[in-house]
Amino acid sequence: QVQLVESGGGLVQAGGSLRLSCAASGRTFSPYAMGWFRQAPGKGRELRAAISRSGGRTYYIDSVKGRFTISRDNAKNTVYLQMNSLKAEDTAVYYCAAKRVSVADNNYYTDDTEYDYWGQGTQVTVSS
Repeated sequence: QVQLVESGGGLVQAGGSLRLSCAASGRTFSPYAMGWFRQAPGKGRELRAAISRSGGRTYYIDSVKGRFTISRDNAKNTVYLQMNSLKAEDTAVYYCAAKRVSVADNNYYTDDTEYDYWGQGTQVTVSS
C-alpha cells in the first residue's frame, strides 16, 4: 500500500501560478502510474493530467494544455503539478492518485476508477 499527501494549494489571483506536490510513502513509488484530478463543489472528480511509471509519457486534458505540467521524481517519491496562467474555473480540491502497474507498463491512465490510492486533497482557489 502507498500513502499520498498533497501540498502546495492555496489562494492565488487569476494569471498566477501554483506548484502542487504529492509525496508518496509506503511501498516503492516507481511501480505506480500517477494522476492529478480535481473536484469542484457539486461535481465529480475530473482528470487534469496523468503520467506513466517512468515519467516518459504524459497526458493533459485540453483545457489545461500549455498551462499545466505534470512531472515526477521517482528518487524523491514525489509527483508534481505545475499550474500556470490559472483561471477562476481552475478552483477546486486537487487530488493525486496512484495506480499499481507492472514494471513493463509505461502507460498513463485517464479513468479515475482505475486508480488504487488517493491523497486527501489540497484546495486551490483562484480569484478573478
